[in-house]
Amino acid sequence: MEATIFSLVPPLLAIIMVLVTRRVLLSLGVGIVSAAFLLHEFSPMESIQSLWTAFQLSFWDEGFNAYNVFIILFILSLGVITALVTLSGGSRAFAAWAMKRVKTRRGAKLLTAFIGILIFIDDYFNALAVGQISRPITDSHKISRAKLAYFIDSTSAPVCVVSPISSWGAYLISILGGIFSTYAIVAYTPLEAFVLMAPMNYYVVAALAIVFFVAATDFDLFAMKSHEKRALETGQLFDPEKDVAGEIKEEFPVHNHGKVSDLVLPIVTLLVATVGAMLITGNQAGGSWNLFTIFENTDVPKSLLIGGLAGVAVALFSYLRQFDRNPEADSVHIGAAFLSGIRSMMPAVLILVFAWALTYLISELQTGEYLAGIVTNNNIPEWILPALLFVITAIMAFSTGTSWGSFGILIPIGADIAMAVNPELLLPVLSAVLAGAVFGDHCSPISDTTIMSATGAGSNLYDHVITQLPYAIISAVIAALGYLVLGFTGSAWIGLGFVLIVLILLFIFWSAKERVQQTAS
Repeated sequence: MEATIFSLVPPLLAIIMVLVTRRVLLSLGVGIVSAAFLLHEFSPMESIQSLWTAFQLSFWDEGFNAYNVFIILFILSLGVITALVTLSGGSRAFAAWAMKRVKTRRGAKLLTAFIGILIFIDDYFNALAVGQISRPITDSHKISRAKLAYFIDSTSAPVCVVSPISSWGAYLISILGGIFSTYAIVAYTPLEAFVLMAPMNYYVVAALAIVFFVAATDFDLFAMKSHEKRALETGQLFDPEKDVAGEIKEEFPVHNHGKVSDLVLPIVTLLVATVGAMLITGNQAGGSWNLFTIFENTDVPKSLLIGGLAGVAVALFSYLRQFDRNPEADSVHIGAAFLSGIRSMMPAVLILVFAWALTYLISELQTGEYLAGIVTNNNIPEWILPALLFVITAIMAFSTGTSWGSFGILIPIGADIAMAVNPELLLPVLSAVLAGAVFGDHCSPISDTTIMSATGAGSNLYDHVITQLPYAIISAVIAALGYLVLGFTGSAWIGLGFVLIVLILLFIFWSAKERVQQTAS
């Protein structure tokens, strides 16, 4: 049943079950089992073998799977850092310090959005690091974890996909290099093309604009309203009846010996060590010190793990320094902090492993190839191509839970179509593919970046998906209309202008609606 409409069943089944049952692991498990049975036409023994292979590949893929294992260890290290910082009183001290300087909810939200923009090296790194930095600030201002997860998710991948100095940028520039070589394109380099494509990524433009509007106002949509209302009225930042990844449940002794540096130094160490490791691993091949080449060759998982372990070491040292002045300090608490930190991240790790297994089986079912074939096997009008590829890529990324996998399949296909129909459409079409992949990734509960964002924020995954969905869909509708205008006029700038005008009108409408609601209350 490979590369047929039946290959859509497992991802759609998993996603529908998540939305209906709100039980992520169960839903992913059903998707995995259905994919294995479809792959082998319901042969029990072969299906069981595929199930074993799908989970095994997360740790052993023709040898030690360092990529996945290092990502898991990095997530666990973040949990340990969080526990040690809590134990040392650093989180409490930082929250008190932030309350004096970031005095409003608006300031806390805007600061979080800006931090999300500034940390553009890698989406995994962004999701977890921004969560570590911002959570004490947003918690102190009673901002719901669902909103924090929305800010994190909607600034991580969107920024990385338009930043040439990032793991995403390096990957995409390398793909463009292969396409340009195939078609002997010399009008611009892959790097120049990537930079030119950034303003054509209408979904990123719309998503980031809406993030900053939401941060600057008190306007919320649908489920986000209830989360924010609960946070403001009760101080409960998440639904206590749901599992929350990254939340430390261990009760450590409360004391006043913590300092702001007990939180800041581990996080700064994490940032510096990770970026430093990226530069070192990316330059191991030697040659000139070229940032774009370095980020193309860098070992992201190894760099994240090095940064995580360095952060753990500094957080541990910060607590050990308190032994001479803090009567509550005890080595017994250190072991408890390590266990508590690891335990807090285990739900996220399990979900991630299940998502990887489902992604592997979906790739074996050739779901992406089936969706791509819809584009290539039909005679489609030229002007609709950017919008259509945006939609198709979004469906693929949503169904497979991977934007990078969608890039790998549809960027070459999009290039082939554009070069055959109208070479001037090449960059707009490829921009639409990038935009669609990020949108689909944002909406998918089986996406690793969605899982990471919820983990970094300390939010329930289901709550994050449901609360982010309206904002993502609105951004996508605006982007799709922009691509239709682009295709019809042949001008990317007219398309961008249309997107900006729609956003301005939307913000005026939302602002007026917010004033009416405030007056009524």
